[in-house]
Order: sequence, then structure tokens, then C-alpha cells
Amino acid sequence: MADRVTVIGWDGSPLTAAARSALGAATLVAGAAHHLALPEVPPAAERLRLGSVALAARRVAAHRGTAVVLADGDPGFFGVVRTLRAPEFGLEVEVVPAVSSVATAFARAGMPWDDAHVVVAHPRTLRRAVNVCRAHTKVAVLTSPGAGPAELGLLMEGVHRTFVICEELGTTRERVTVVTSDKAADHTWRDPNVVIVVGGSVGPGTATDGAGWIAGRDPAAGPRGWALPAEAYGGGLGEGETDLLRTAQLARLGPRLGDLVWDIGCGSGAFATEAARAGAAVIAVDRAPDACARAEATARHFGAQLQIVHGTAPHVLEDLPEPDVVRVGGGGAAVVSAVADRRPQRIVAHAATRDAAELVGRDLTEHGYRVECALLQSVGLDTRAWRETERSVAFLLSGVLRDRAP
Repeated sequence: MADRVTVIGWDGSPLTAAARSALGAATLVAGAAHHLALPEVPPAAERLRLGSVALAARRVAAHRGTAVVLADGDPGFFGVVRTLRAPEFGLEVEVVPAVSSVATAFARAGMPWDDAHVVVAHPRTLRRAVNVCRAHTKVAVLTSPGAGPAELGLLMEGVHRTFVICEELGTTRERVTVVTSDKAADHTWRDPNVVIVVGGSVGPGTATDGAGWIAGRDPAAGPRGWALPAEAYGGGLGEGETDLLRTAQLARLGPRLGDLVWDIGCGSGAFATEAARAGAAVIAVDRAPDACARAEATARHFGAQLQIVHGTAPHVLEDLPEPDVVRVGGGGAAVVSAVADRRPQRIVAHAATRDAAELVGRDLTEHGYRVECALLQSVGLDTRAWRETERSVAFLLSGVLRDRAP
């Protein structure tokens, strides 16, 4: 095992005395090509070009001597420190940090970033990173080959955002470009880079009012509650939008950060807004223009980011991006079947009669879903006289796909 391992962050500025001292004593130096070209790297040291960090960690662990690993920005922030400290390598490291590339990117843009989400985009995580950009008004994306600004822009179709693209920060080739998301695919971008994605409606209680107390989205923004009462939406909700039914649907689907939710037959937008308040990206679909307009107004009122799609399911679903979870608020078994063909991990639907519920349940089962059904009944009472004011009954069906991770 290496006698000593030091990880040095580099942000383009001159190395600190501690970094120069560690480099001067190194017998193995690992890093990218521009790191290995630094004049402080000892000529006699073995040089290891970083590709796979895991492979480099094995080489460092097997080295007999003093090793230094160079990395851009803060190596402890989505950087190499996590891999080097993994139990299988047994490395104890000293870290000399630098300004993270995310902090540098926001400095170049002249923007605060305590209210931003930060995500890493690899080809395998690109879709989830895009969902965060759909759902939130300020996101920093650390990109990689095959998951850069062009790919982000292509997957953001239907959602307007502004991209601040920062290439090769801290080097002589540094470049900062501002484009709209729909134009990002028209250019070729150098790697690595940071993309700041901004835009969308800003709701009450966000950090922009100067009262921020936590990094990222303020969990206290907006009213408290998982399924708000009808009065919060101006009343007049449909039969499939009762408080109890929405609560159960949210519990079954569990929308979360990085998910894409389809809400088909969105009605007033109550469910779609509440899924968005949970951090998920949401596409709300309805065939009625007035429902789409109302859903858009509801989202704007609560500062939620919704993509509204006017059209009739199932045909309108064909061009939508892949969902993680889906609420079918209208359309019956035919729409449920079309949704199940897209293989989301969870689906919820409701029915007014047992026959209709059985039809939907059989279809989900045939598509390989594990199906549960519950009869939900709610009775509203006037507590002044304890008289019944309203009653609703619905069959709630939920399907979970066994072969997809939750």
C-alpha cells in the first residue's frame, strides 16, 4: 500500500504551499493530461493518466511510495475522494481542496447557488438529471461524455430553460456560453463542463426572497400537507380528485426527486401540483382545454413546474418521455393498458364500479404488474351539527412492476 496518498484539488489558480509540498515528494502522480503537465509534477515520478478512477485507485493502493492524485475543483464534491476511500481499496487520504467547479460556474454567471440543486449526468443517469431540471428552477449539472449540454437540451423538449454552459473552467480555454435549451443541441461542446439550468415559475417562500436557510429547495415553501383540501384549489374538484383519493394515490406512487410523473386526466391540476411539490417532474395531460388552463393556473399559484399537454389519451402519450410513475385519472382500461405498455414502475387508477375495477386490475395483471385494490369511502361531516355534508366512494387500484427497481 502507498505510504501516503494526497488528493489535490485544482481550480486553475496557483497551487498552495501544501499542494506543492505533497507533489514535490510524490513518486506516483495520477491525474488528467492537463494535471500531469503542471510544472510542479516531479520529472522522476511515475505518471498515471486518470481514466477509470477505480482502476487508478488499485494502482495507487499497490504503489510502494508516496502518491498524489490531482482532480479538478473540490475532489470531495462529486469527486475522486469517494472512490479512493471505498473499503475495497483501503486507502486513507489527505485532501487539499480547491474551489469546486460548481461554485466557479455560478461565480462566472454572477448568481447565488444556495438555492440550486446539483446533479451528475452520466449516460445511465441522464434521464433522472433531466427530470430534476424539469422540476426545479435552478440546477447545476456536472456533465460527462455522452451526457452533455446537447443531450440535456434534446431531452428537455417541451420545457423552456436557459443554459449557462461553462467549459474547461480554470484553464486558458475557459468559455461561458448562454443559450436556450432548445438551441443546445445545435453546438458541439467541450468536456468537461458544468451546465447551469435556470427558468420556470418561482413560488412563494423560495430562497430568492432572501430568507433561505437550507441549500436547494426550501421544504417549507408553500402550505403544509400532502393532499391539500379542495378549498386550497378554489373548490370544484372532480370526483377523482377528493382529498382522500389524492392522499392514497400519492402514497402508492411515492413521487420523488429525479422521477417523471404522468398525470393523465389531470383535471384541476391538484394531483400534478402535489407530485411536483414532492420534487418530481410532472407532465399533466388532459383533453379539455379548460382543464389544461386550470392546471396551469394551479401550478403557477403554488410555484410548481408542470409541463401541460393538451390531447386525448392514449394517442397523445406516444411522444412523451418515459415515466417512472403514472396516475390515470381518466380514460379507463384502454388508457391503463397503453400506460402499462410503457412499463412505468408504478401505476394508480380509480374506478367507480367493481366491474370497471376488475377490468383495470386484470389488464395490469396481464402486463406483469402486482395489483392491489381497495375500496375507499370518505364521509364529510359538519362538526357544528355533526351532519353528513358529502360522501364519495371509489375503487383505488395500484400496480407495481416486479422487474423494475422502486
